[in-house]
Amino acid sequence: MITRHEVTGRLSKVLIANGFAFLSGLTAKDRSGGVREQTADILAQIDSYLAMAGTDRTRLVTANIWLKDVGTFNEMNAVWETWVDPEQPPARATVESRLAADDILVEVQVQALV
Repeated sequence: MITRHEVTGRLSKVLIANGFAFLSGLTAKDRSGGVREQTADILAQIDSYLAMAGTDRTRLVTANIWLKDVGTFNEMNAVWETWVDPEQPPARATVESRLAADDILVEVQVQALV
């Protein structure tokens, strides 16, 4: 069985299947700030979507992070490290990428056990 939340014609923000919650790539709702602010905004959204799926950040299994500029890696990590459980961090990849709009500095996608 597959359960979908916040379905648009293009994607589901959250999809639950086979004991996993899959979140779509998330960008900051408020893009007026820098990498730190955008990362914090995204991580707060992730907390909310994981709760919607009946799980939380301690059950993350993977995370993919895209940065507009890999030179901001330490700024993003400064926020990530205050958010992620250091005893239970997910497998993670971080890459530099052209993102969908000029004001998007960070995009994050995660998967978690439910």
